[in-house]
Amino acid sequence: MISTNPFDDDKLHEECGIFGIFGVDEAAARTALGLHALQHRGTEGAGIVTSDDNGYFYAHRAMGKVGDNFNSADVIAKLPGHMAIGHNRYSTAGDKGVLNIQPLSAHMGFGDFGLAHNGNLTNAIALRNTLVQGGCIFQSTMDTEVIMHLVSHSMEMNVADKIVDALQQVEGAYSLVAIDKENMYGVRDPLGIRPLVLGKLGTGYVLTSETCALDIIGAEFVRDIEAGEIVIINKKGITTRRAAAKKPSKFCSFEYVYFARPDSNIDGRHVYGTRKAIGRELAKESHVEADIVVPVPDSGVPASIGYAAQCGLPFELGIIRNHYIGRTFIEPTDSVRHLGVKLKHNANAEVLRGKRVILIDDSIVRGTTSKKIVTMVKEAGAKEVHMRIASPPTTDSCFYGVDTPERDKLMAANHTVEEMCKMIGADSLAFVSIDGLYRAMGFEKRNDNQPQACDACFTGQYPVRILDRRIMGKRDD
Repeated sequence: MISTNPFDDDKLHEECGIFGIFGVDEAAARTALGLHALQHRGTEGAGIVTSDDNGYFYAHRAMGKVGDNFNSADVIAKLPGHMAIGHNRYSTAGDKGVLNIQPLSAHMGFGDFGLAHNGNLTNAIALRNTLVQGGCIFQSTMDTEVIMHLVSHSMEMNVADKIVDALQQVEGAYSLVAIDKENMYGVRDPLGIRPLVLGKLGTGYVLTSETCALDIIGAEFVRDIEAGEIVIINKKGITTRRAAAKKPSKFCSFEYVYFARPDSNIDGRHVYGTRKAIGRELAKESHVEADIVVPVPDSGVPASIGYAAQCGLPFELGIIRNHYIGRTFIEPTDSVRHLGVKLKHNANAEVLRGKRVILIDDSIVRGTTSKKIVTMVKEAGAKEVHMRIASPPTTDSCFYGVDTPERDKLMAANHTVEEMCKMIGADSLAFVSIDGLYRAMGFEKRNDNQPQACDACFTGQYPVRILDRRIMGKRDD
């Protein structure tokens, strides 16, 4: 078997998408549309849980993409109600499998409860061990189920208080949408690392990871949920309260670099515009004489546009992406195994031949991707290939809901930029600086004493402690 995704296999992968809607007709159908818009955040599985006017819960969960599982009127008809939550999964904690597909739902002492979670708890193992010793039975390996048990065991009187009580025991990065028979809840972690936004659709309300999911159903963006805030939505309207003491935000900087859809607005900034600004900063810091600017599609496109505009060079599609190929391709013969790299991307030789190329990608993780890309572009006739990366060097793993390799597998953690340049075969290599990234995000520069965003994957400065890491006997450095 060879991968048709040799480029994506060397990326930091998505961290799940969540969607919730309250007080509208066809809540399940609108949730399915919202999950379609969030498909880039997770493709392993999708699920929807609804609640009808009588407080009965209905659920459908399956492996695969949204369109594979919520593509018929029969499926949607089995999910009645005016309130629904949905989830797209990319596993960062827990095994792959149907039991690990969210949203989770259960019968609790106070009634039915459903929960969808984006992020990662950094003390989930410690909490799970305590819960198991206390007699709890787990059906999945997800940290989401830890939250379910904590909510169930809380001695607080109402559900909102139970959720707050549960979250005061967890550490990590998360955004949550939850429902009981009367209410929908949205919560964001105390540092606002993971995104969550509020929208309005007629007299109803929407909670979701990104604004692009509001656009697809015609909902109006209201605001970002604040770090440490819980919103409670019911027939009376919206109430808000603090689930945690207010702290300076540490929003995930990699949402702007790669994860979020370019047409989304997150934490007050347009993702596409921010990526173009990163490209401009990259050009200011590390421009080299060249003939054309070429993106690695699709994630490198906005930064390339910004770079080309800043330095006055033509922007060209020197690599063409095939959008219609699956994730894997069965090929029994070794003789054509190496051709798999071209199943998803192919060099546009007429554009590249004889040119000095500035090639822009969003990141370098293991480095295997960059080497293949540079080789492909040079074999297509490029005279020079200068690799420019629209993020600082990725030197540390993420433990907050992003699937990253261990540190010893990260190229930038183990090699200098000069060594990396030789390894990928480029004529030169440069990354945007950490201050350049912060300028693109709207800051003058990074505050080293109090960073304005979570940039742990670039700096190793983790804003939330990683207790589970120590339990597993692994160091954070």
